[in-house]
Amino acid sequence: MHKATFLSAALTSLLLGACASTAPQSSTAAAVSVDVPTVAHPAGETPQWWYRDGAARAAGNGAMAGKAKNVILFLGDGMSLTTVAAARILEGQRHGSSGEENLLSWERFPATAFSKTYNTDSQTPDSAGTMTAITTGVKTHMGAIGVSAGTRSDCSDSLSKGLLTWLQLADSAGLATGIVSTARLTHATPAATYAHSPERNWENDTDLPEAAKAAGCVDIAQQLLSTSRYGKGPLVALGGGRGQFTTVNEEDPEYADKVGLRLDGRNLVAEWQAAHPQGAYVWNADQLKAAANAPALLGLFEPDHMQYEQDRPKDRGGEPSLAELTRAAIANLSKHQDGYVLMVEGARIDHANHSGNAARALGDTIAMSDAVKAAVEATSADDTLIIVTADHSHTLNFVGYPARGNPILGKVKDKGGEDGAGKLDLARDGLGLPYTTLSYANGPGYTGASNQQPAGPKKFPHGPSSFEPAVGRPDLTHVDTEHPDYMQEALVPAKAESHGGEDVGIWARGPGSKAVRGTMEQNTIYHLIVQATPRLRARLCELGTCDAQGVPVELPQPRQFERKAP
Repeated sequence: MHKATFLSAALTSLLLGACASTAPQSSTAAAVSVDVPTVAHPAGETPQWWYRDGAARAAGNGAMAGKAKNVILFLGDGMSLTTVAAARILEGQRHGSSGEENLLSWERFPATAFSKTYNTDSQTPDSAGTMTAITTGVKTHMGAIGVSAGTRSDCSDSLSKGLLTWLQLADSAGLATGIVSTARLTHATPAATYAHSPERNWENDTDLPEAAKAAGCVDIAQQLLSTSRYGKGPLVALGGGRGQFTTVNEEDPEYADKVGLRLDGRNLVAEWQAAHPQGAYVWNADQLKAAANAPALLGLFEPDHMQYEQDRPKDRGGEPSLAELTRAAIANLSKHQDGYVLMVEGARIDHANHSGNAARALGDTIAMSDAVKAAVEATSADDTLIIVTADHSHTLNFVGYPARGNPILGKVKDKGGEDGAGKLDLARDGLGLPYTTLSYANGPGYTGASNQQPAGPKKFPHGPSSFEPAVGRPDLTHVDTEHPDYMQEALVPAKAESHGGEDVGIWARGPGSKAVRGTMEQNTIYHLIVQATPRLRARLCELGTCDAQGVPVELPQPRQFERKAP
């Protein structure tokens, strides 16, 4: 080696070594140590312990160094890592590439981590308990909305267990707040940003048992309006669920054969309009565009959940995409100079996975990628923290040895399996039959006969109540497995496919995002947000929940954050 070359190589080596040695220090330079008591698991896991434990992890990762003015949390409901990988490939293939090299919008973010999703009472969680962990900093039981762990059906038990959500905290701190979802706005994920209920299914007054009403619980739809006690309430609320807000005597504006669900005589849409006389209520895409300058915005685009992205173009009323909802929300909230927080849920990823229909699950994941891209384009990484994550996983499998570029929704074609010694052809199982790259461990795609469809491949939608044992596997040679209505085979028969219990991803960019790393408990996400946002942190400290280092470590009491009566 020439002397000059040697010196150059040595200098490069020293510089790289210096970078390698200083990089971890720079990412943890703002780390703050918080003591957490050792407890017996799970018996010692109190709400206060969960809160302090999450605060300690976020502070130890350096979240206190964040200077975010705005926060946007994207929640892909049921968006397992397998769902992300398959959607990434499908999007790439739709654009004419082989697909594997593609990245969804958030996969370009600089910070990544894993989230442990279990509930306090279940290894494999549900959306209510998981989203409550994300919004309150406290893990809780399956089915819980904004309350700490207790008995799911016991209203009285829950009344003293309400938790302050970061949406309510932001409202109390003078930030603008917003909620966007493709589910009903009263469904588990959006509800966990503003409501308090031990049972996620108490969405309207007809769902609420008489005993719960007598004990003092109110339905979730009502709570969307009453959460304004913390400030102004959500200035943007866009999603589905018109039926939860209107009465049985009111005809739906889009479907003449449908009416509302409420029996208490309360039209909550009208009540919202009375509380926001300059605001706009909309139920279709054209109205949403026309309401661009409204100071407050309520959009209910379906009586139930919004359409899957696959079916949205056929919606009779004209339904906006998740990206369009996101743009509208950011345009409204960004008018507020003090900053904002926004939650955006790609809800129907979960529903399609439950239905055993990968095409719609992946399609809605791609739609959420478009929404994240829209948010990136509408904001700056200098002042806006964007976090993308999921609440839980699903049982979607990505299997076999398909050749590079093989259609992700297609049948596996390989060159002789792992050995790769043959020519490209359909892969065969032990019975000599072809199989698809994607399948489910359980669900309605089971190929035995059901009370709704005959034996063989199943077609979406399929929600059976009984099955007969399958006799072998169907021959898929001439079946179009890439059709949007094809349902992937499931090993175990079930009316609905179940959630999975493995970790999900967290991706982040913007102020405070460097703290997003490693494997963390899901409730830590709340603490990452509040610690990285000075106004949220200051509001918590103002009411005495912070330690001497300024870290919010004490469980906040919701009533303290409500507006004072004039």
